[in-house]
Amino acid sequence: MAVKVLIPTPLQQFTNNQATVECTGGSVQAIIDSLETSFSGIKGRICDPEGNLRRFVNFYVNSEDIRFLDGVNTPLKDGDEVSIIPAIAGG
Repeated sequence: MAVKVLIPTPLQQFTNNQATVECTGGSVQAIIDSLETSFSGIKGRICDPEGNLRRFVNFYVNSEDIRFLDGVNTPLKDGDEVSIIPAIAGG
């Protein structure tokens, strides 16, 4: 099952400067694990030491925020698009 993952610029240093990568997995958590297998160190940037998503990193599956779906357990199917979006704060 191939899923397209859109990598934000700050994380592209882990993906050999690739903005888009293909991963396999049936859930967002499986995609995170697949990313770490292929690109060592990336998981530490998007997950805390306990393995939970960091507060300032948002994931979208086909433009839907996973916080309003099933979180990291959100199921994926072949051809889905996962976007990793770092939160931006300002004042």
